[in-house]
Amino acid sequence: MSARSATPGNTPLSIRSERVLVLACSLVVIAILSIVTFLLIREHAAAQQAATRAATNIVQLIDADVLRNVELYDLSLQGLVAAAKRDDLKDVSPAIRHLALFDRATAAPYKGDILLLDKRGDVIADSASIEPRKGNYADREYFQSHVQDPSPGMMISRPFRSRSHAQDWRISFSYRLSDERGEFMGVAEAAMRLNYFNQLFKSLNIGHGGTVNLVSSKGILLAQEPPLADDLIGKDFSNRPNFVRILREGNGSFTSVSGQDQKTRLYTFSQVGNLPLIVVVALSTQEVFASWLRTALLVSGATGALCIGLLWVTWLLRRELRRRHNAERELAQLASTDALTGLANRRTLDETLQQEWLRAQRSGQPLSVLMIDADHFKAFNDRHGHQQGDEALRTLAQLIGQHVRRPADLAARYGGEEFSVVLPETTTAGAFTMAQNIRDAVEQLPPVTEGGASMTVSIGIATWLNGPYGELPQLLFAADKALYQAKASGRNRVVCAM
Repeated sequence: MSARSATPGNTPLSIRSERVLVLACSLVVIAILSIVTFLLIREHAAAQQAATRAATNIVQLIDADVLRNVELYDLSLQGLVAAAKRDDLKDVSPAIRHLALFDRATAAPYKGDILLLDKRGDVIADSASIEPRKGNYADREYFQSHVQDPSPGMMISRPFRSRSHAQDWRISFSYRLSDERGEFMGVAEAAMRLNYFNQLFKSLNIGHGGTVNLVSSKGILLAQEPPLADDLIGKDFSNRPNFVRILREGNGSFTSVSGQDQKTRLYTFSQVGNLPLIVVVALSTQEVFASWLRTALLVSGATGALCIGLLWVTWLLRRELRRRHNAERELAQLASTDALTGLANRRTLDETLQQEWLRAQRSGQPLSVLMIDADHFKAFNDRHGHQQGDEALRTLAQLIGQHVRRPADLAARYGGEEFSVVLPETTTAGAFTMAQNIRDAVEQLPPVTEGGASMTVSIGIATWLNGPYGELPQLLFAADKALYQAKASGRNRVVCAM
């Protein structure tokens, strides 16, 4: 063989530099991407927290305003219930009785009339006039609910259309009137126009794509701004996934897809005091994260360009290192190879012999050396010329190299027409077998010229195995001496040093 196989322990410096460069660049790119990703995630969370705080402030403003107005309705209704139970008002004049019944009635914004209904649903007192209006409200949901439910608490009804000429949407706040035995006696009811909520919600800045909703504790949508559809008011949303969570938790915040328009929104919600009302502010995530998205795109683009630039520069440097490595390898091969034969040169042979000698001394394993010389080569060269002589040497070198197959073995040109083979961990018997194979193969080569004699070689062998040679030159001298013995004995033969 012309050169020895490389091992991981003797990896060229240029290859190690290339690997270090690629590893360093990869780590830098990973670090940059990790840092940028971490910062973008943190900024995303900060944007969501800021939006949640803003939505919470809006919810609190709505809670305070709604609670204040509902408390006014509650106060009026409680005064009406208390006055209705007084027996001494039956004998007073209608004007005084009206004043006593509705002395706590307020001029709350968007307030409808306050009515006192008997157990049949007929109007027996009306805040709008001293003389009660003619009408029956037994068909209203709130009236039927109080008939069936003896609870003394205030009830908030579903939205309904008023019976006035405007037929606007309203909700009612009502209390049940019961006698001392708990029997149903009637209903005290006050109506609120839903325009109140619409005007309140419109005054708030919720951004593009956001909505403000008021739902009852039973999941009935009472008001929405802006309205997503005309027929949603009064609908039951208690079975919708988002509202199921809102009704269950009462207060909180989460991000989810709206079941109405399939848009992702940030929901922030809170119960209005102790009332069966929940305010829900749903901000569009597209609006919430618009600024963050612009920043993320800009930062991601710049980071991507930086990483691509680093990878490109690394690729250029790697290509340059690879070229340098190839050049170094070619130079090393040229420096270690004989130009004529392609086998290892004398310098490589000397280095290998020194390495294997020291290794054999440490391990105690045998080390054999073959010295091979072409017979009558000088006469052949003079007769056929240097060109034919060089061709014969190339053919001989190729044949020797074909028989030296192990990675640790080395075939080299010793000088002129003389070659050497280094066989680590090979006994004399093994070396002799290889030498005979080489000699037989050379002898079977066809003559260089028609009618000419075939080429032959003489081979000398010396083996170290815990002696008898104390130094490397002694081993080489023994092999060389065996070679000359082969020549002196008639050539075309193998002789082992004794």
